[in-house]
Amino acid sequence: MTKIDIISGFLGAGKTTFIKKLLEEAISGEQVVLIENEFGEIGIDGGFLKDAGIEIREMNSGCICCSLVGDFGKSLEEVLTKYQPDRVIIEPSGVGKLSDVMKAVRDVSANLDVALGSAVTVVDAQKCKMYMKNFGEFFNNQVSFAGTIVLSRTDVADSKKVDAAVKLLREANPKATIITTPCSQLTGAQLLDIIEKPDTMEEDLMAEALKVYEESHEHHHDHEHHHDHEHHHEHEHHHEHGEACSCGCHDHDHHHADEVFSSWGMEHVAAITREKLETVLDELAYGSDFGEVLRSKGMIPGEDGEWFYFDLVPEEYEIRTGKPEYTGKVCVIGANLKEDELKKAFGRSE
Repeated sequence: MTKIDIISGFLGAGKTTFIKKLLEEAISGEQVVLIENEFGEIGIDGGFLKDAGIEIREMNSGCICCSLVGDFGKSLEEVLTKYQPDRVIIEPSGVGKLSDVMKAVRDVSANLDVALGSAVTVVDAQKCKMYMKNFGEFFNNQVSFAGTIVLSRTDVADSKKVDAAVKLLREANPKATIITTPCSQLTGAQLLDIIEKPDTMEEDLMAEALKVYEESHEHHHDHEHHHDHEHHHEHEHHHEHGEACSCGCHDHDHHHADEVFSSWGMEHVAAITREKLETVLDELAYGSDFGEVLRSKGMIPGEDGEWFYFDLVPEEYEIRTGKPEYTGKVCVIGANLKEDELKKAFGRSE
């Protein structure tokens, strides 16, 4: 099985740096073929790649978006058959449509044992807004089809610009993982892990909260089955979604998590002091200012380069420190959540 990774992005966005980091730190033991589509771009550092034992196939068959489906698919099959690599990295032309490249990979996978490992788009945080405005169709295609978006230059860009870029990208692609931490602070292995595995923090927390809720319902139903049936229906309309109804009236219902609880999340969370984080977590765990909180998790940069990871259930939480993560992120699951208060607690103080 050959994994195929597509690393797209406009010229100068930082694709070469990202690819080099993966090659040096994460996949140096694999046999890798890099396919470039050269279209008015300066190629990746050929010397560096040849030293790493990587074959380069320059594809000068014109713009990837015009010649892709025929020539590109054929060239890809040729490379796969000839080298049978562990992994192929495709670096499309800066004006190639990511959806076209993905289609070509899927077409090839019908005949050969290959799988699309990841579709990554590298975006310069300082130019995101301008590109969205001026290169609408191409740029937005690269953004909306990406599984992971790597925001580059976040270490030198103005924080308001980075915030605005994250907001624009999130509107264009609600599901992608957006990396806002400078790649120099992350390891190649971390990056590979991020681009190959979707982020499921919210789904995992929601599933945990629902499991606790259902266990609580089963427990109450076992002990309260003698309630008369009329009371069940009368009571059903009065208990809060988030609290366990003790009469067992939902015994035959199968709840979807989003009917029982709501979730709130924030990404690219600003750096925080441990003291402030503890104050917020105390309220989340013991108070009611944020609503009825059932589960919460987060990874947030501290102000001195250290990162805080927290895990919280009612009346209990723990904070540990660790290495940088791809973005500052918080997720809260509960009932009647007060989103404005949560936003204030974790938002940037301007």
